[in-house]
Amino acid sequence: MSPDLLTKVILPAALFLIMFGMGLSLRLANFKDVLQAPKAVTIGLAGQMLLLPLLAFIIAIVLELPAEIAVGLMIIALAPGGATSNMFTYLSKGDVSLSISLTALVSLITPFTIPLIAAFSMSYFMGSSSEFSLPIVQTIMQLLIITLIPVALGMYILSRWPAFAKKIEDKLKWLSLIFLLLIIILIVVKNLDQMGTFFVQAGLATFLLNTLALILGYKIATYAQLKSPQAISIGFEIGIQNGTLALVVAGTLIGNEAMMIPAVTYSLMMFFTGTAFALWVKRKAKP
Repeated sequence: MSPDLLTKVILPAALFLIMFGMGLSLRLANFKDVLQAPKAVTIGLAGQMLLLPLLAFIIAIVLELPAEIAVGLMIIALAPGGATSNMFTYLSKGDVSLSISLTALVSLITPFTIPLIAAFSMSYFMGSSSEFSLPIVQTIMQLLIITLIPVALGMYILSRWPAFAKKIEDKLKWLSLIFLLLIIILIVVKNLDQMGTFFVQAGLATFLLNTLALILGYKIATYAQLKSPQAISIGFEIGIQNGTLALVVAGTLIGNEAMMIPAVTYSLMMFFTGTAFALWVKRKAKP
């Protein structure tokens, strides 16, 4: 997984496409929706911006993960939700509007938070002697270019040509998932002889992060007496992260192949854990 065509071209292009597809589903009204459900949005934001990084940090320390794997785990925890969390929310009869609004809101924040917390994580786990560094201002600018610009472009097209945007948005939503699966398959094929090692190094950590975040997000929302669809949305938004963005940060912006491992194992697991969680909340919803 050394820097190559995959990390330098395919990953950034796929992320640009995914974020563009997200923009095609967003209107300014989605951001106004945030004001309509302040309690749900506050819980969702706190879960993604505070609970997830703290959970990843605790897991990394308790499991005594290798330094680069620990940093990679922090990066996947810092990523926002995406098309996958929105899709799971829709299929599980969650509050899709809340899911999209949270994804959009967190996507506006993470270009600024990822470089800061990732730089802290590298300093904490790897020390100052590491050959890898993360220039914060430059990284913020790069993330803004590959995340917010395509979202803004998608929103503009939706506002000007809504029928055309709707026509391609549905296709791009599924194409985004196919792109992520394709990227994971390419990484797996390229490193087939090392996949067992990857799962030994990061499998348990990413499984714990994924499943605990799904359950805790849902339970916290439930204890806060939010409606079931809102709790489902928050569970998926906190528990299902944008694996493509994590791969871009670790493999393209930092250029460290070991840091990509948690994003790979997480992205493989989340489809299975997400499906299991969807079945669980559906069963709970039955009288």
